[in-house]
Amino acid sequence: MKNTILAVASSGGHWQQLLLVSEAFEDMSPVFVTTKAELLKQAGKIDGHVVADCNRNRPLLTLTCISQCARIVFSRRPKVIISTGAAPGIICIAFGKLIGAKTIWIDSFANVEKLSMSGKIARYLSDKWLTQWEHLSDTTGPSYHGALL
Repeated sequence: MKNTILAVASSGGHWQQLLLVSEAFEDMSPVFVTTKAELLKQAGKIDGHVVADCNRNRPLLTLTCISQCARIVFSRRPKVIISTGAAPGIICIAFGKLIGAKTIWIDSFANVEKLSMSGKIARYLSDKWLTQWEHLSDTTGPSYHGALL
């Protein structure tokens, strides 16, 4: 079954921000991907996936997450992938580009001084690259269209 939107975020603030954004496309039955099963349950998201919570300091978990994300993206074949971070989001976006999905990256509200590492990578992979801080936006950086929180 092809789903239109894959919404991806790690736990914590990334997840909270994704839930806020997802209100805009809730009628499209998005599929959610996160790093903790209880988050899906708490949010009432029946159609979702859990992947390993990884980062650059946990290489074995990163390999597991890459495998899990590949399986999700290639089996679901979403038309759009949106993420508020972090590593699982950028991994899904990378695989999404391979299947022709449109991709949207919204860098975390918490990154006040500079873009996140995943946010910097998103520049090269995302069709739409956004920041929630106006002073981080410029002609070579991400676009600013307002904050989620």
